[in-house]
Parts: sequence; C-alpha cells; structure tokens
Amino acid sequence: MSARQEEKDGASQEETTFKEELNKKIKEQKVLVDELCNLKKNRRVYIQQPNSNIFFLADKTETLSSCKKTLDNMKKEYQDL
Repeated sequence: MSARQEEKDGASQEETTFKEELNKKIKEQKVLVDELCNLKKNRRVYIQQPNSNIFFLADKTETLSSCKKTLDNMKKEYQDL
C-alpha cells in the first residue's frame, strides 16, 4: 500500500469515527430535549457549570430553547459531512 492510500484510509476512518460520535451526541441531545419538553410546569431545572460539580437553577424555557438550538446545529454539521 502506498503512503497516500494509507493517509486516505486513516482520514476516512477519522471521519467515520467523528460521524459516529456526532450521531451519538445528537441522540443524547434529542433525549434531553424530549425530557425537558415532558417536564411538569412546576419542576425545576438545573444546569451544571463546565468543569465543576456546581449546579445552578435555570429557566426551563431558556434551557429548552438552548438545547434545541444545539440540536439543530449538530444536525446541520452532521448533514454537511
């Protein structure tokens, strides 16, 4: 096998791995959006701060819209691949 062929195989494997990871994250985000949609009105939502174990009370509607935007961005990125 030539060096170029090996580079192409390596790049396609990386792309496939990236697609699989992105697809997994999309599924997780879908579950998150569904869970937030199905919460009762009086339930509280907490957001974890990045790189810490601290949670802060958050607005449910803002959190839901943020999660939907993230999901849409992930779907667009997946379609572009």
